[in-house]
Amino acid sequence: MSPEASPSAAAEPAHPAEPAATGSKAGLRAGPGARRGLRRRVADRAVAAVVIGAMELIRRMPDAPLWWLGNTAGNIEYRAARSRRDEARRNLRRVAEWMAAHGVGDERYHRAATDPRALEAIVRSAFRHHAHYYIELARAPRFDFHYLENRLVIETPDEVDAALAERRALILVGLHFGTIELPGFLALQRLGQVVAPMESLRNERIQAYMKRTRGVIGVRILTIEEAGPELLAVLRRNEPIGIIADRDLTGSGLAVELFGAKTKIPAGPALLATETGAPAYVAGVRRVGPGRYRGVLWPVPTPGGLSRRERSRSMAREEALLFERVIADAPEQWLAVFHPIWPDLQRAQETNTGEAR
Repeated sequence: MSPEASPSAAAEPAHPAEPAATGSKAGLRAGPGARRGLRRRVADRAVAAVVIGAMELIRRMPDAPLWWLGNTAGNIEYRAARSRRDEARRNLRRVAEWMAAHGVGDERYHRAATDPRALEAIVRSAFRHHAHYYIELARAPRFDFHYLENRLVIETPDEVDAALAERRALILVGLHFGTIELPGFLALQRLGQVVAPMESLRNERIQAYMKRTRGVIGVRILTIEEAGPELLAVLRRNEPIGIIADRDLTGSGLAVELFGAKTKIPAGPALLATETGAPAYVAGVRRVGPGRYRGVLWPVPTPGGLSRRERSRSMAREEALLFERVIADAPEQWLAVFHPIWPDLQRAQETNTGEAR
């Protein structure tokens, strides 16, 4: 799911061509660098036109055919993407084994811990939800107050009412799970504008479209490069922010245990909470049918009597526990399963691959 973090490549500068061997001064021609830059710009514009056009079409379609479209696209991707299928299977097996061992969640996930067919059904479902995510990415501008009121069931109403009672500094921590943007849209409906970072896309025109459509409904998007100081400034102005924080893309995150194994999660929410005193909340919204959702929100416990460093580490561990609660409702909707999560699984996979060679 995730948008690529590198910006569009700039066109290479043109270099004057060498005069012809005959000594003719017929003028300068564009060099190969300029031609490659022109082709790249033309390709970027064409891709942006197709993608934005498709997103506009999807935004206007009814829910029922889009649910079928998402399931169909997910089934196709499941068959075609072998490496992603293998990655998802490894990660979901770990989640299922942990859930079965702790008696958490639905029985079908417990069966997946030991039954390969049950596990594969969950893997296939994960690809369908991956496709639904992209459809919802296009439909996000429709998620206004009336849409949420009619389609979203809040399973923790007391916690939501307490967290979103008034506009103030708070950190809404989300995951690559379910309908990723809905918790933020719920917050902005109650609190007003929410500021959130977004990974940069290769295609600047698509990036601008995403930023513009989110801006219309009240989300101010920051680039990753400007996020650090600006998020701190927003909290100090007593305003809310949102961060997706279940994948450590830099390797510099905080160590936690997640589903019984060691990994890292981004340090941002814990560090910002420790620095500013702003409360943090973990939220997740899952799909339960065409255009139907259920969501939860829990406060992240804030320890007292510790150094800043230890408070940050403690908060990260509490975040991970809440991530488990969110994910256990529907592990197949956790899009992080398509990427490396746990170092020990990656080491084992690399070892197996080396031996196979």
